[in-house]
Amino acid sequence: MDSSKTNPPRPTEAELEILGVLWRCDSATVRDVHDQLGGQRGTGYTTTLKLMQLMVGKGLVVRDERERSHVYRAVQPKAAAQRQIVGRLIDQVFAGSTSALVQQALETGSVDAAELMEIRRLIEARFGRSAS
Repeated sequence: MDSSKTNPPRPTEAELEILGVLWRCDSATVRDVHDQLGGQRGTGYTTTLKLMQLMVGKGLVVRDERERSHVYRAVQPKAAAQRQIVGRLIDQVFAGSTSALVQQALETGSVDAAELMEIRRLIEARFGRSAS
């Protein structure tokens, strides 16, 4: 089995921005993606086109060529890509420790009471009430 099909390459920061647009829209033309990115990257249309062509080659997106304006779609759903990226981050940066990742996330970001309650709810839903 081709490992690139089961384990797509890690997207670059620019590729993640493009994937973000595709996840929000489900599918989009290069023009749509470029317009939605607007001034975020400060790049031209041809740069967006080239990045998306490279992403097809890497297996991150697929291109529907049925119409003149090719329509692109992310290969992996957002949640699957997030799990893969976070899994690699835990392994490579936090030596496999999920708690170290969570601790760093809580110390680095601003977390309000509502978000902490949501985190607690997610933990309880995943592991049961005994996790608290």
